[in-house]
Amino acid sequence: MLSPTMLILSLPLLLLSNILYKYLRNPLRQVPAAHPLAPFTSLWILYIRFHALENQTLRAAHERLGPIICLSPHEVSVNCVKGGIRDVYAGGMEKGNGRFNWYSFFTNYGIPNMFSLGGNKEHSVRKRMLSNVYSKSVVTSSAPLLAQSSVIFYQRFFPYLERTFSQAEPGVLNIYALFSATTMDIVCAYLFGLASGSNLIDNPNELDHFLDLFNSRRSHNFFPQEMPELTQALQKWFGYRLVPEFVNRSNEEIESWTKAMCDRASGLLRQSDVEIKTVDTPVVYQQLSAAIAKEVKKSGMEKVDLDLRIASEVLDHLAAGFDTSGITLAYLVHELSLRPDVQYKLREELLSLSPPMKPSSTPTLPDPKAVDALPFLHAVIWETLRLHSAIPGPQPRITPSSGCRLGPEERSYYIPGNFRVSASAGLLHSNEDVYPRATEWRPERWIEEVDEDKRKDMESRWFWAFGSGGRMCVGSHLAVYRKLESP
Repeated sequence: MLSPTMLILSLPLLLLSNILYKYLRNPLRQVPAAHPLAPFTSLWILYIRFHALENQTLRAAHERLGPIICLSPHEVSVNCVKGGIRDVYAGGMEKGNGRFNWYSFFTNYGIPNMFSLGGNKEHSVRKRMLSNVYSKSVVTSSAPLLAQSSVIFYQRFFPYLERTFSQAEPGVLNIYALFSATTMDIVCAYLFGLASGSNLIDNPNELDHFLDLFNSRRSHNFFPQEMPELTQALQKWFGYRLVPEFVNRSNEEIESWTKAMCDRASGLLRQSDVEIKTVDTPVVYQQLSAAIAKEVKKSGMEKVDLDLRIASEVLDHLAAGFDTSGITLAYLVHELSLRPDVQYKLREELLSLSPPMKPSSTPTLPDPKAVDALPFLHAVIWETLRLHSAIPGPQPRITPSSGCRLGPEERSYYIPGNFRVSASAGLLHSNEDVYPRATEWRPERWIEEVDEDKRKDMESRWFWAFGSGGRMCVGSHLAVYRKLESP
């Protein structure tokens, strides 16, 4: 029988044996570890994420160790196309369900939307409801969207700039706030119609308040996203909040603001005796509400939450749409401000459009297809999306239950089922073999003469600003439309 002293002394040995046993049984021990602790515990990567160091840490680790690295006993990061994003994202790995669904954090009103749905099957059903109104052919030929964007630019955006710079002592122009307001107004106009949507450009106090609400939550995402069970348990059993109460209040106010626009669009559609103007057509809301109502009737689901199902979906669209575009356009202006020669070249190309995009011209924007065909504008925007991806960090997926092999053929590894795996646009876009001098903003790279295979690498295989596969950004064409019109 062991004495108390011997028992106490044996505890560290038992603990060490347990750790070594788990390590030796873990298939990821063969995968290069981003940190010595990675094969043993998730505490290291959680520490990195908590301190917002993930992007630079993963970049350094991949440069040192290769395209597949271990981040924790149940997680890997990939940074390649073959054996990487082609298998994980185009191969249809799911976002996960239950405690594995990292994306449930993006649920609105307590109701999942297309982005936060874990399973691919339910996601594809929702996507079919919306893919048509967000397709490139529809976006670039949409009469309501062209009319809405024309009003926003000629009656809001240009007058705002004129007022700002015509003052005797013009102040500082917050370009991020202005672009956020502009992209929000365009997104909401396409979602709800101009009359039912937002007008943040002409209401700076409302804009400042909304941005305060939206941005105040950013530094409080870690615990509910990475450790949801702990977050809930501490609050339920001990009354201790890892996330401040004001974050909930901000979420509720944003939800209320969105629901009001839904109600206005719904009220307009119910007025059968009133002809809806082109600019007031709620293109997305109209199609989504009809499709979800049909789904509810067909499946026998409860109708009570019909309005909130729609609101949850469109809130995700407007939040993702304005935020990513506002960030990208702010970076674009920053890069242009450093290069007068690029400004001049871009301006000359834009002035070739008919009607030209300037305040004194006809208050109608040029044909979107003509704008889309401008080579230098395309190059400027694509280079900004490459170097300054609005979502540069990991986008997790869950490996299939049967497991899989990841990595290039000559250096692949077996990854068990239900493990977390992710890639990052910021890392993919830093590949020097695909994008020489990758840390530099060089729009000319997109119009330089290169062979066909190199062009495919640049523009499709490694370019990941909108993700890839069945769950890539459904609003990518609308996002590009907004960016093409804004410069």
